[in-house]
Amino acid sequence: MKLPPEIKFHHRPHGLIDEAAINKVTSVIEELEANTQEPFNRFSDTSEAHDVELNFRYVIHVSLHRRLAHEGRAPVKSAILATEPTLVHYARLLVLLTEGSSIKVRVFQEREDAAQWLGVPLERLTAETAKGETS
Repeated sequence: MKLPPEIKFHHRPHGLIDEAAINKVTSVIEELEANTQEPFNRFSDTSEAHDVELNFRYVIHVSLHRRLAHEGRAPVKSAILATEPTLVHYARLLVLLTEGSSIKVRVFQEREDAAQWLGVPLERLTAETAKGETS
């Protein structure tokens, strides 16, 4: 995976979010982290996901794995846009489980609020994938 220095990875889960979907995103993030020296913030848009097949054990496992995998790295922000109640609930669990780590997670229901917290223009968090970006 070769991305330009200004990394943009667009993957928007549609419909179902399950372990396979989370594993895919997690593996891409970990590959990007392994191949880059500079820390980068993240934005996860779950606004088009309508079904959730996850459980507490899995969410806790992934949260703790990410916390340990990112240990010793520069702090990053991870904004999660979630409106589906179950996803909001699991995202808030992620916030709690990563608290005190180098990954600062916040859950948002409005894209504008996520952009402000990340310090990026709103357009950067739109669903459209620009030319040359990985999707």
